[in-house]
Amino acid sequence: MLRKILSISGRPGLFRLVNQGKNMLIVEDIATGKRVPAYARDRVSSLGDISIYTIDGDRPLPEVLELLKEKNQAAPVDIKAIGDLRDYFASVMPDFDTERVYTADIRKLLQWYNLLVKNGITEFTAPDDEAGEAPADEA
Repeated sequence: MLRKILSISGRPGLFRLVNQGKNMLIVEDIATGKRVPAYARDRVSSLGDISIYTIDGDRPLPEVLELLKEKNQAAPVDIKAIGDLRDYFASVMPDFDTERVYTADIRKLLQWYNLLVKNGITEFTAPDDEAGEAPADEA
């Protein structure tokens, strides 16, 4: 499910992959529904390919989003009401690497989660993500 949801560096929000053209992607802003091109020079990352550092390795972002969904009963997170984002994230995922995961990363993750939930995307680990597709780029 999250393989077609993209983050584009330098652009706020998340985008859904609509189509692929020569040297560009056609993407749709999840919040506004506006379609725009993403060119080869743009840094585009699929949410399905992103992971969070843990003490023992990495945990895929879809699994982390599922943990957030369970903690919040699929409701958005009130980021401003949370005192310390790192403490909150530790309650969701206690094994995250506190040295390599920055507060800004946690804030962005919570913003992405809120945007996805607000727009009706709550299935983060679909069966086709787990078995059908191999990761496009291993880091």
